[in-house]
Amino acid sequence: MIPMFKRIQAVLFDLDGTLIDSAPDLGAAADKMRTDRGLPSLPLERYRSMAGAGARGMLGVAFGMTPEHPEFQVLREEFFANYERCMTERTLVFEGVAELIAELVGQARPWGVVTNKSSRFTLPLTAGMPLFATAAAVVSGDTTPHSKPHPAPLLEAARRIGVEPARCVYVGDDERDIIAGKAAGMGTVAATYGYLGPQTDIGQWQAQAAINSPLQLLKLLADA
Repeated sequence: MIPMFKRIQAVLFDLDGTLIDSAPDLGAAADKMRTDRGLPSLPLERYRSMAGAGARGMLGVAFGMTPEHPEFQVLREEFFANYERCMTERTLVFEGVAELIAELVGQARPWGVVTNKSSRFTLPLTAGMPLFATAAAVVSGDTTPHSKPHPAPLLEAARRIGVEPARCVYVGDDERDIIAGKAAGMGTVAATYGYLGPQTDIGQWQAQAAINSPLQLLKLLADA
């Protein structure tokens, strides 16, 4: 048992790539932009590894475009509009997540979501998926003045749940999740089962633990 996890009372999660696989809908939203312009469709796997980067990642795959491109803002809004229309069509909960959440609820251990996804998408998405009915807090990228890797969203989630940050653990699939968790004084767990490519060295993140499947988190918390 990692000592940090012995006093954990609540669990916070990143959303995309940690709890849900939204890559199919994100990729579809970007790929429609290609086909609308007469360009050939790209396979989902081209988009999947960049799903955690949102519009920046999807437009980068679809058009080789960076945020510095003069048309980026316009195309980003087109991507957002496409995504709003399809964001629950193909998105699924990762295998093992439903069982993990059910166990946390059974333990009377509150849980919540802290994501950089804006509330424009987070609120309808979580409202439309039964998994999130028991979430004690859902904090979006625009809920506080700062988004991750700033600790403010995590601290807001802890406040809403009513648990001291030091009694929380944050689980995420991006280095900024671990940075934010550490800055908030929380335990940190890297989720390696989502969108991480083989080139990612999670050891550099210096998370306190890593899990290869959602249910492995229960082992970390077993003696908490």
